[in-house]
Amino acid sequence: MIKIYLDNCCYNRPFDDLSQKNIENEAIAKMFIQSLIKYKSIELYSSFMLLYEISMNPFEKNKEHILHFVNEYSAFHVGNEKKNEILTISREIMETGIKYKDSVHLACSIAAKCDYFVTTDKRLLNCKTERIGIVNPIEFVEIWRETE
Repeated sequence: MIKIYLDNCCYNRPFDDLSQKNIENEAIAKMFIQSLIKYKSIELYSSFMLLYEISMNPFEKNKEHILHFVNEYSAFHVGNEKKNEILTISREIMETGIKYKDSVHLACSIAAKCDYFVTTDKRLLNCKTERIGIVNPIEFVEIWRETE
């Protein structure tokens, strides 16, 4: 089964201004990914960094909705027990210009051996590594359809 990690910007995409076609398409793809997770076609992974960022969401209803989904459907959670491994990987990622929180998200997905890291963050999408596939929600849906 495909294992994925959605970063915080993915969870928030459906709540963004959808007047731009690309943002709307990413939101639709993200919601499709959620349905794949709900019906156990793919596995969702989460982390301590994701829960921290969700807790900082200033929009209470959005925060509750996202947190409920993550808690309900995460097949695996990366906790502080992998902190040393994650910090090592995170430092390597930051050397490419990725900021700390984003590097921790990516490091958590790598430490958990996810197949894909799904993001709408352009800087992360430009990060290249052989350790994990880094894709936007639209690209992930295309990849998933090819495997089915």
